[in-house]
Amino acid sequence: MRVGLRIPPCAPVPEIAALARDAERAGFDEVWFPDSQLLWRDVFAVAAAAAAATSRITLGTAVTNVVTRHPAVLASAARTVAELAPGRFVLGVGVGDSAVGPVGLRASTGAELRERLAIVRILLAGGAVDFGGATSRLRDPVDVPIHLAASGPRNLRLAGELADGAILLSGVAAGPLAAAAARVQDGAHAAGRGAVPMTVSAFCRVTDDVPRVARELKPICARIAQNGGAPFLALAGVHVDVPEHLPGVYPDLVHAEDWESAVQACDPYVPDAAATAFAREFCLYGTPAEIVDRLTSVRAAGADAVFLQHVGSYDLPRALLTEVSDSVFPLLRVSR
Repeated sequence: MRVGLRIPPCAPVPEIAALARDAERAGFDEVWFPDSQLLWRDVFAVAAAAAAATSRITLGTAVTNVVTRHPAVLASAARTVAELAPGRFVLGVGVGDSAVGPVGLRASTGAELRERLAIVRILLAGGAVDFGGATSRLRDPVDVPIHLAASGPRNLRLAGELADGAILLSGVAAGPLAAAAARVQDGAHAAGRGAVPMTVSAFCRVTDDVPRVARELKPICARIAQNGGAPFLALAGVHVDVPEHLPGVYPDLVHAEDWESAVQACDPYVPDAAATAFAREFCLYGTPAEIVDRLTSVRAAGADAVFLQHVGSYDLPRALLTEVSDSVFPLLRVSR
């Protein structure tokens, strides 16, 4: 199973490119960059710089969107990075999340994703598209795999139906992960396709004291509940009751600029025990041996890859890179 690292573009571009190079040297298979135009540097400029700094590692967006980026603009940007990193760039797309909310737009519907991703795919394949009466094509197209990020059942099925891969936002809890994987492959089967590759996104921290550090996950847990995921959490024994809006957190719980304030805002609604259960069930929190055991279970559930992320949006995951490469990778190589 391939292991990747999520790197938010929160620092000067040369620093991000250097960290991608460090991840390659440390043995990671992939690096993924999120896209939110007001929070971070432009994701395609960052991916281009990372392409120049590396030679082996796969580069991906996790994820961009088809709301703030017109499908023609998205296709052109993806083609450009793919030229710089032949055979090792993946276009990860989602509904929008932190890119759309801060500029007053709404996330993509399933129908919009279907329509706009089809346009991107046609353009990257060299075909012509009718843009409201103007028929156009992309010069010098390059084939780029498109992976769709999803958590809800409809978009999971959509990923299986039309994408080259699915990015599962379900975490690593056995029940929810199995359900999400089944939805993806059901969509693939219904479309007459073979199995669709799946990448699992998971928060990770190497620690021998999960209850002590799990508190940092409270905003993540709360946001999942706000987005309709409380029953999903309950399936794995994580019970929380969170109001639709918590004031004083900018721009949102998952991307809060003041993380400790966000944690404190969640304290009345996400008990310490729930945060610990969330860390143990949905995340890769634990000792190196425990993390390797969970990764083995994720692979057994049908995942082809996992990408690891740290808590926080405005610092680089240098500590996570070091912890995983020094203590997890040696055990993972033995388990393979």
